[in-house]
Amino acid sequence: MRSSNSGSATDDDESATISDEYDATMETDTDVVSKDGAVESLSTPFRQGEKVLAYHNLRIYEAKVLEVDSKEKRYYIHYLGWKQKWDEWVGIDRLMNINNENLQKQKALENELKPKNPNMTKGMKRKTMSKVFFFFFFFFFSVWTKIQIVSLVCKGTVSYEKLIDIHIPSSLKKHLVNYSEYITHMGKLVKLPCSPNVDDILKLYLEHRSNKDGRESDTAGEVVSGLRCYFDKALPAMLLYKTESQQYQQATANQISPSKIYGAEHLLRLFVKLPEILFHANIEEETLRELQHNLQDFLKFLQKKQSLFFLSSYETPDGSCTIE
Repeated sequence: MRSSNSGSATDDDESATISDEYDATMETDTDVVSKDGAVESLSTPFRQGEKVLAYHNLRIYEAKVLEVDSKEKRYYIHYLGWKQKWDEWVGIDRLMNINNENLQKQKALENELKPKNPNMTKGMKRKTMSKVFFFFFFFFFSVWTKIQIVSLVCKGTVSYEKLIDIHIPSSLKKHLVNYSEYITHMGKLVKLPCSPNVDDILKLYLEHRSNKDGRESDTAGEVVSGLRCYFDKALPAMLLYKTESQQYQQATANQISPSKIYGAEHLLRLFVKLPEILFHANIEEETLRELQHNLQDFLKFLQKKQSLFFLSSYETPDGSCTIE
């Protein structure tokens, strides 16, 4: 469990953030007044529902007390910004009140853990993304056979509630629906080769990211390389309708990569399958979030440029009739 923003994060199911309530003195129901008028604290200084700072490994995170076990003097906490699987019982020695002094301690600890060489962080991120894409490749062709991949997708063995959310804009979904109509009801196929093809689109995205970031983006480069590789390998295994198989065999007869033949319509199908693929990838949550962000950014680019990318012509399998 790691944090990329000094130990604090936005919590999906906790909309509250650090506010003035922590600057005020909080009177809890564990405070009692003694005979001489002094305030004493019982054995559980933190109450249920209270927000605290909690040590986890080498970092300090914001957390919320969900349960209190006064007998064992322990607390069941939820780390704000992290999934429930990280919830755990901790002792009082790992908890602190949220105040300016402890927030400074949290900040100082994060600064100590940051790499002294700025290039080290950049290299670590690049290595992490490379490991993610390497795992995808291994997942596709070593752990799962072609039949198992197709079976996974067709039978819907994964609960949708557990899948990572890759939101495909409605304007792009229309292209998927339209093409499904063409091929299943009208017997049409995308006329190959497409222009621009997948390789062209990925190169344009890389240029877009370079202009946007003001420099070449290592992460964007990894995403582009990964998408190109997986598109080429996944297309015959899980991205084609049955009626497209013969066309694929003919189009790639000279060992031409699918990314140089197919276009945006087929690339978009890969994003439909990615949530199920990522579900089985066992990727660290922080890395998965970074990957999700980059994939979502690519879809926004695809949506913005859709009038340039979705220009395919359609034809019958024998090529006798072509429509725009």
